[in-house]
Amino acid sequence: MRKNPEGLLTDYTYTQNRELSWLRFNQRVLEEAADETVPLLERMKFIAIFSSNLDEFFMVRVGSLLDMAEVSPRAVDSKSGMDPFQQLKAIYDTVPGLLEIKGQLYQRVSTLLAREEVQDLEYKDLTAQEKGFAAEYFQSVILPILSPQIVGIHHPSPHLMSKALYLSALLRNKNEKKSLGFISVPSSLPSLVVLPGTKGRFLRMETILRQWAPTLFGNYKVEETCLICATRNADLSFDMEKFEDNQEDFRLRMTKLLKKRAKQSIVRLEVNQKPSQAMIDLLTGLFPVENDQVYYDPTPLNMGYVYDLEKALDEDLRKRLTYPTYLPRWPEDLDPAQSMIQQIQRKDRLLFFPYDSVDPFLRLLGEASERPDVVSIKITIYRLASTSKIARILCRAAENGKEVVVLMELRARFDEANNIAWSKMLEEAGCKVIYGIENFKCHSKLCLITLQDKGGTHYITQVGTGNYNEKTSALYTDLSVMTASPVIGEDSAAFFRNMLTDNLEGVYQSLLVAPNALKDRICQHMDEEIAKGEKGYICIKANSITERDVIDKFYEASQAGVKVELIIRGICCLRPEVLLKTENIHITSIVGRYLEHARIYAFGRGKEARYYIASADLMTRNLQRRVEIACPIWDEEIKEQLRYILDLQLRDTAKASFLQASGTYRRKEPGKLPPLDCQQELMKVSVHRPEPMIPPQEKMGLLRQLLAWIKKF
Repeated sequence: MRKNPEGLLTDYTYTQNRELSWLRFNQRVLEEAADETVPLLERMKFIAIFSSNLDEFFMVRVGSLLDMAEVSPRAVDSKSGMDPFQQLKAIYDTVPGLLEIKGQLYQRVSTLLAREEVQDLEYKDLTAQEKGFAAEYFQSVILPILSPQIVGIHHPSPHLMSKALYLSALLRNKNEKKSLGFISVPSSLPSLVVLPGTKGRFLRMETILRQWAPTLFGNYKVEETCLICATRNADLSFDMEKFEDNQEDFRLRMTKLLKKRAKQSIVRLEVNQKPSQAMIDLLTGLFPVENDQVYYDPTPLNMGYVYDLEKALDEDLRKRLTYPTYLPRWPEDLDPAQSMIQQIQRKDRLLFFPYDSVDPFLRLLGEASERPDVVSIKITIYRLASTSKIARILCRAAENGKEVVVLMELRARFDEANNIAWSKMLEEAGCKVIYGIENFKCHSKLCLITLQDKGGTHYITQVGTGNYNEKTSALYTDLSVMTASPVIGEDSAAFFRNMLTDNLEGVYQSLLVAPNALKDRICQHMDEEIAKGEKGYICIKANSITERDVIDKFYEASQAGVKVELIIRGICCLRPEVLLKTENIHITSIVGRYLEHARIYAFGRGKEARYYIASADLMTRNLQRRVEIACPIWDEEIKEQLRYILDLQLRDTAKASFLQASGTYRRKEPGKLPPLDCQQELMKVSVHRPEPMIPPQEKMGLLRQLLAWIKKF
């Protein structure tokens, strides 16, 4: 126990800092590159995913901590008691070790890829013919668009764009004076070029540029070169007070904030090697970073080239080095020849992406856009695909005279520009686009189709855990429920009325809506299980847990003897299995081919169990600062499908790890049975018609009974 700044005692023995928890999760992403069952190019992709995750971590989390250190230096984290400076130090101490692991794995996977004739080459590795090709490529393709810059009295220091690559050169003039030169690595050109006549021998753009750098600075002598990459603070604060007297529309304000992002302060400077001290001194003198914000990473500073490499390989080689193609299936319990609306009116339906196709939902929207008895379509949008079929169907519905209301969230981080473009197109097609409530992001996934006929008003409601994005529905695991329930439909209609009138205090019969009611109802259901003592049961699948009140409620449940099973992919500030504290809590985390993104809340067992699917993680931002929705599941068959998903993931021994009391992860051991990969299993077995799930020990018992019976005869 320690006192917080308010003088209250806070127990940190079963909690951990969110930033360090996230770094441990990202280490597990990186460790997928060591899994020999994963195809080689996919292993390299996991290194790329680790890198892009770390980029966003510095942009957002480190950026916000640096801001907090200036504004509220004594503020402490409610899960660890650490102030911003202590958290930053812990991050700076942890990241170099992760980069060392990354470098080792990168070398190992690169060596294995080279055996498959996929090789990232240095200039010295080229044949004479290949050197001729590289020289011609540089002269004809790269050189014409280069703009070398020398820093000096008449040449201001360059503005480094966030996450852009630059070649930095240590220069010496005829008077022996040292200075720096910079060349931006062209982002308009392909990140690599595969050498003619080879399967996959390639040169990265920066490798070619570095070879000819000595010829690009005129009379200056180039003493050494290195590649650098700056990461800038992208944590845009939405200080609405500055806009109170401003009549600009919200979309224009967001456009201006995006421009501001490019000028935010540097939070990390990456260098691809350890340069001379003279060069380090000049770099850190030119750009305002502390020594512990400079990271030396011998692997490529932009791992995005891996995706270009995949596209450049011939089909046979690409198939050998990547996951087998998986085509999402049409669910067995839906008839593609029948009306989607009529099928949903007969029974609630569940889609589980990416195993199920998104086509049934697209078919539902398309049907609604054409049917004369459909009067309106209302939908919340957080992220859309760049070529969104959903947005185009909404435009067609508006053009057909339907009332189409789109609650568009422009503050979806790093998707703001895409959302701004779509909001303009939707408005031009006749859709009514609103931008939610200020200071509260709308993260809900809700679509309401309203029908009117002689029998009155009817609803078809779709509630999901993931975005209306066809691209990510093939990469993320998400759930989507479609129902004709009048209760859920009326709640959904009330939700949209409340959003249109900036009302966060709405009361709903069935839906749990944040920030007003979701957290309280979750805690209420947990209290109901706590009251059952050892007969209580809680199982929640989510991406993250950070909310202190919810964490403390889990602690109460454990103290009461309730069995708590959590499936948490990423940040988990709750430490399980702490002696005399959380020993009844067990936490599984799965990192695999698909990004686990679905949220399921289950309270209790058997017929009395309550099930929800939700857009919200158990994070403070989701429960208190966002508009989120959890939808109750009443259909018994869908409850069974959700139970099947949870049971299968809890039994995973191929991609699952246990979170330990120390806050670190330990891989599950398959024991004597073959490893079970829940994602692979779901690609083979549909949740709509799953095989009967018999625990392994029961299977062995049944087998022994069968053998005994055979011996009798």
